[in-house]
Amino acid sequence: MDRHDIKDLISGFRDRTRRLALFDPLHELERKREQDQQNTLIDMKGLGLLTLLFFFEQKIMRQTKTGVKELARFLQSITESKYKLDETQYERLARSIIQTFRPTTGKKRSYVFYNWEEKRDDSIEYSILKANAFDVKTNTQYYTLDEDGLELLFATKEFYSEFQLSINQLMLRKQLDKGEFKGALRQINEMRIDVETLEERMIKLKHEIQRSIVSEETFERYKQLLEDIYGRLAREDEEFQELRQFVKETRERLYSKDVHQRERKTYELVLKINQELEKVHYDHSRLLEQTVSLKNTTLITAQESLYYTGIQAFNFDQDLVSKVISTPLPMEAMKGVLHPFLKVEENELWSPLTIFAEQNITEEREETVEQGLIEVDGDQQDHPYRSWLTEKYKEVMDLYLDAFYEAKVATLEDFMNYLEKKDQRKVLEQRYFYDFWLILHQRSPIINGSVEEEDGQKTLLSGALSLLGRRTLTIEEGKGTISKVKRYSIQQMILTLEEE
Repeated sequence: MDRHDIKDLISGFRDRTRRLALFDPLHELERKREQDQQNTLIDMKGLGLLTLLFFFEQKIMRQTKTGVKELARFLQSITESKYKLDETQYERLARSIIQTFRPTTGKKRSYVFYNWEEKRDDSIEYSILKANAFDVKTNTQYYTLDEDGLELLFATKEFYSEFQLSINQLMLRKQLDKGEFKGALRQINEMRIDVETLEERMIKLKHEIQRSIVSEETFERYKQLLEDIYGRLAREDEEFQELRQFVKETRERLYSKDVHQRERKTYELVLKINQELEKVHYDHSRLLEQTVSLKNTTLITAQESLYYTGIQAFNFDQDLVSKVISTPLPMEAMKGVLHPFLKVEENELWSPLTIFAEQNITEEREETVEQGLIEVDGDQQDHPYRSWLTEKYKEVMDLYLDAFYEAKVATLEDFMNYLEKKDQRKVLEQRYFYDFWLILHQRSPIINGSVEEEDGQKTLLSGALSLLGRRTLTIEEGKGTISKVKRYSIQQMILTLEEE
């Protein structure tokens, strides 16, 4: 390795050391030996990270008054199930953590190291917490995260590994723009390592999919994961194509300016960058193909194996027939059990083209409308249901006549209220009660108790109308709707009974 390569290797040593120095307060907290009332060792390093998260949340919420007491209450709510401490001890721990991040001297923390890039002793100053406000009345100091504290917190979040390749692509473009070809070549080598790491993860993911899919929920989770990976790789592939085009244009521009003759080493670097970038792009394209293969073959195969495993393990007689017959399930549960085995819903659709189909033409003629009541066929007059219904209609008419002479009811609602007072509410829950009044309304007025048709056959209302005698019942529509029960409702009707 020549001197220039060594110089590029240790370039930015101070900045890298500074990022390491930011973790020094957490290591210092780890060395503290604090115990609770039960002599349990307290995880001071973990509490330090919780403190950073707490101040970060307060910063997001724009809460400026955050001090020792607020931090102590937060730590107590998080750790009271693990540690046995009182409020005073929590305040002491909170004050110790804050003083570790921000020394009581008011000066920034410092980190001394040897700078191998510049070959001299060096030091770095950084600030995790800073004073935010001060309450004179209560003599309380409030704190907030400084820029270095934010950087430390972000360094603990895992997002670099997934987007490291995209970050390197951006850095490579900047280096090519500035003409730093030697640094660009090193950046491409780092990208190659990122691609190799991604390839290892894809292999592990393939084995994990084949081993871990045991339900539809797991299948959907891995399916979404693969779609996210494919989307990210597709964006990176587009960036690779743009980078290759940019390198190609740079090489052609240098060649046209005869740089390959005057600065042969620079031109060779550009050629090597082009060659290495193509290799990395090729390896990355294989990752894209592997993702598609995982989506189209491995994932679908795992789902099919899950399906056939379920079929083989399913016993129709034991799992379905026995469940339905032996267990008295309610109707809702029965629908849930049988639903997967029912036929798929089919809906008939009407096509506008049917208007051009052959039309059925009927003869126009006057039709007579039958005005009579429902007749009973001769062979069905003795049917049990019809006999029962005729008797029920007669009972309703009898109740109405009693209500008319006793309470002078004038509307259907008055009659229904009368039935409720007489403990006859069960009548209002029957369908025949409402059918009775609808039929009478259609035949209103009911004159002189006509109970027979011209052919001598009796109707279902024969028994009810016979109670009218020589009276006339007139039924007219009223305003509003009557709903005495949940199942039935009927329009208001005005009832008039007149003596002949």
